[in-house]
Amino acid sequence: MSFYEYTVKKPSGEDVSMKEFEGKVVLVVNTATGCGFTPQYEDLENIYEEYHDKGLEIIDVPCNQFAGQTPGTDEEIHQFCTLKYNTQFPQMKKSEVNGDNALPLFDYLKSQKGFEGFGRGPKALAMSAMLKKIDKNYKTNPDIKWNFTKFVVDRSGNVVARFEPTADMKEVKNCIASLI
Repeated sequence: MSFYEYTVKKPSGEDVSMKEFEGKVVLVVNTATGCGFTPQYEDLENIYEEYHDKGLEIIDVPCNQFAGQTPGTDEEIHQFCTLKYNTQFPQMKKSEVNGDNALPLFDYLKSQKGFEGFGRGPKALAMSAMLKKIDKNYKTNPDIKWNFTKFVVDRSGNVVARFEPTADMKEVKNCIASLI
């Protein structure tokens, strides 16, 4: 299957086909409202504002699988994001990204770009230390490790990059800019 054959649900329950985004650069991200990485919403919104008119779409999938950091309803999550970060990109229904109930889209994304590490720096070290306690084999499986893991899909539907939450948002922006 290709990227364009998957769907996600809006908070209303209505399906959104990835086919709607054919010919665009797409950033798919699993998010949380109560996470240390939540301020990345600001960077995401800035990237969206700069590149949306040039063909960028962001698919925001709230997820509560990581330390219960997205406890609210879809409406509460939407209100939080729009009031605190003025987000304009579409938010999907809160969903799982790992395990038996994971969205098939995320299973596909993980199959295309596996985990390659958290990089360097204090946040990367902290994430590695925390995950060693949760999953000794975290380095060898493609699962989403935490909130704000980002996948970049090019205009042809190819998954070209995966950014862990510890990645510098400038790297994410540069990747997107190179595809626009």
